[in-house]
Amino acid sequence: MITLGSKIFLEGFDSLDPAKIIVIKKIVGNYVKSLENNGEVVNNLKLKLEVLNDEFKIIGSLEEKTVEANDLNLFYSLNSVLTKLRT
Repeated sequence: MITLGSKIFLEGFDSLDPAKIIVIKKIVGNYVKSLENNGEVVNNLKLKLEVLNDEFKIIGSLEEKTVEANDLNLFYSLNSVLTKLRT
């Protein structure tokens, strides 16, 4: 599990290419920063990655809300989960 600060937890991402992990950390960090700039309090953002037959499934939870997205593109799946968590 990868921990970013005390609020962000990434599970299952350790097996990815290090370059992809850097980009994912940046995307998720900017997402949380954007939420906090809008006055929201982010305590526990959890993202879990599962790879199923060349498809990336990400399950995201923030506070009491849990969403998921599947896609062949890792970054599209990540964006979809973060967008769903925001709305």
